[in-house]
Amino acid sequence: MLSRRDEFAKTAIGGIRGDHGGNAMSISKNGGSEVLKERQVLLQLFIEHTPAAVAMCDRDMRYLAYSRRWITDYGLPAENLVGKCHYDVFPDIPDHWKAEHERCFSGEIIEKREEVYPRADGTVEWVRRDLVPWKDASGQISGLIMFTEVITEQKRAEETLRKSEEKFGKIFRSNPHSITISSLEDGRYVDVNEAFCRLVGWNKKELIGRTSSDIGLWKDPEDRVKAIQILERSGNLRNFDVDFVNRAGDEIAVLWSAEIIELDGQKYIISVVTDMSDRKRAEQALRESEEQYRVLVEHANDAIFIAQDGKLKFPNPRTLDLIGYSLEEIEKTLFVDFIHPEDRSLVVRNYEKRLKGEELPSTYSFRIVTKTGEIRIVQINAVRIEWKGKPASLNFLRDVTELKQLEEQLMESHKMEAIGMLAGGVAHDFNNLLMGIQGSASLMLLDLSPGHPHFEPLKNIEQHVQSAASITRQLLGFAKGGKYEVKPTNLNQLLRQCAELFGRTKKEIRIREKYQGEIRTTEVDRSQLEQVILNIFINAWQAMPDGGDLFIQTENVSLTGEYTSMFQAKEGPYVKVSITDTGVGMDEDTKQRIFEPFFTTKKMDRGTGLGLASAYGIVRNHGGFITVTSEIGKGTTFSIYLPASEKEVREERFVPQDIPKGSETILLIDDEEVILEVGVNMLETLGYRVIAASSGEEALAIFKEKRHEIALILLDMIMPGMGGGEVFDTIRSVDPEAKVLLSSGYSANGKAREILDRGCNGFIQKPFDIKQLSRKVREILGDPSL
Repeated sequence: MLSRRDEFAKTAIGGIRGDHGGNAMSISKNGGSEVLKERQVLLQLFIEHTPAAVAMCDRDMRYLAYSRRWITDYGLPAENLVGKCHYDVFPDIPDHWKAEHERCFSGEIIEKREEVYPRADGTVEWVRRDLVPWKDASGQISGLIMFTEVITEQKRAEETLRKSEEKFGKIFRSNPHSITISSLEDGRYVDVNEAFCRLVGWNKKELIGRTSSDIGLWKDPEDRVKAIQILERSGNLRNFDVDFVNRAGDEIAVLWSAEIIELDGQKYIISVVTDMSDRKRAEQALRESEEQYRVLVEHANDAIFIAQDGKLKFPNPRTLDLIGYSLEEIEKTLFVDFIHPEDRSLVVRNYEKRLKGEELPSTYSFRIVTKTGEIRIVQINAVRIEWKGKPASLNFLRDVTELKQLEEQLMESHKMEAIGMLAGGVAHDFNNLLMGIQGSASLMLLDLSPGHPHFEPLKNIEQHVQSAASITRQLLGFAKGGKYEVKPTNLNQLLRQCAELFGRTKKEIRIREKYQGEIRTTEVDRSQLEQVILNIFINAWQAMPDGGDLFIQTENVSLTGEYTSMFQAKEGPYVKVSITDTGVGMDEDTKQRIFEPFFTTKKMDRGTGLGLASAYGIVRNHGGFITVTSEIGKGTTFSIYLPASEKEVREERFVPQDIPKGSETILLIDDEEVILEVGVNMLETLGYRVIAASSGEEALAIFKEKRHEIALILLDMIMPGMGGGEVFDTIRSVDPEAKVLLSSGYSANGKAREILDRGCNGFIQKPFDIKQLSRKVREILGDPSL
């Protein structure tokens, strides 16, 4: 059987030779030339209009005939090429092509499936070429016929596909979801993954180049029309519910998601198909049997119902519990009436879109109003179904009110932490300033008698410094800057002491105590925890202006991770301290803000708004947390949870109030000039020899040179460059027995505690006076009186 090329060649050659039916045509003298001319005209028309790029040349490569495609494919000018040399028309023809022409004149038929053709303008085309010799009436080869096809676009498409496979190959091939890539223009598949082949029952070779309609994929072809309309309008399609038919004729329920992408200037559709057959079968069973539906959903924790024609149908018991209406009331009420007025338009819009099969988020939240007027937050997950021949939605509603509240609580915790960092920084800098004032006042008072006119003003300065220091301690407590002197503590004993102290001054408050026997030990900074308890006592007293009852209770509790995770705490054994008053109580807004620094409901002269904020920070820094419950007119309860410890409680020892002195050498390290100056004066006044260093690097150089002379290092914790922790570690690496007293205005994220845990001998908090400093120094150096 002849190919189209061979048939064309036979016809064309016959026309040139005057053959008819394979026999030489005899041309008579009368009219023979006219017949020949007529055949030549017909041949010219045949070649000119053939739907391929064809040219016929003689042995000198002059054009005898050519098709219109020859002109258009190669961008030639619209002029007559007959008689022109092919090499003049294409001066940039490669030499090996000319050699092929000569081989063709020798009788060889040449076929080139794929070849690069460089144009004169520098562009490159890909072509497919066939060269066929033609013979004249005498059987001599008189020229050749060139059949060519520009396949550049095909090559580009192949290159696009190759790049696409490189980019998405691994994900595409191994994805468990069915994925296809098809042309937007004609819908033909250019690639499919194995999951899709398994889904539809066709192999990849059978699918490439065909459309979904070619393989009968759509149960209802109108579904494809609707989906393409959505896709062309919005550029993407999400979870379009549709039925496919596989090769075996089985129906497959799927969710089809698609998006228009562009590769090398061409638009394609990338589709992800999720097999929903199992889910659809369950939904079908649900639709077919109301009794089966009730068995499945009656005891569900989520509210489940069908929404159709604006009403709720077949609600399960949880639905009735959630909204508080009876079944009869629900059947008479439009479902929008259960939705919070501000959320109605959102819910109705999404409901209508779902029935139309349009894209929607899988879940979203909105508010409902119960029969009692309570507002609840719910999360909905819905699917489109057919119920009794009409579209509807099957809805799963979950009450997430408490979850949302916990999320808000977590956000509040993060906000408090950020404010705490700011407060801690302010307190640290302020304490350094107070240290300079306190130290200078202490030194001046040592040289003055009580009768001196400057004595009382200086004592007043000391009192004002202590008042300011009390405020910064509260700031540090909120900023988690406390917990320096952590000791195993019996909370019953600590609470009794605080209650006794508070009761002496607030006679109008009746204190009722209930302590659990064998209360667990906790590890706390006692002064900091006393501050927490007294702040809560004061808050209770201010809430009971006409007097009242204050209940104090302790108990051992064990908390699960499910509960403690809400407060970012660890599970395990805790000691719970409950402090309840019978005061005026708080509204919800006040309760949400009581732990914010500087928030107060009192007059300006009744408090700073730092008491409960510092209590919150101190307890959090001890690994615990505080909860509060309150109601207007019914009082307030603060519950403090502190982790229990296995350590034993030790008795406190008496500390004398005199000013012990010494004569040892002390290395004082601080980057603040005023602290360094005051510290040197205070220590020298106490009889010590002082070596001062304003940086960690300078201090280490001094210590390495004079470590045998130095009895104690007084080390500031927060310094630029080499901080206190690094200086301490380096000193101990040089001399493991070196005695170090740590000093700071605050702790940055528990660094003071970390240094103490590594063996630091003690801690003193700024601002301190000369008495506190003298006792702390002798405590470490081993004065027998301490």
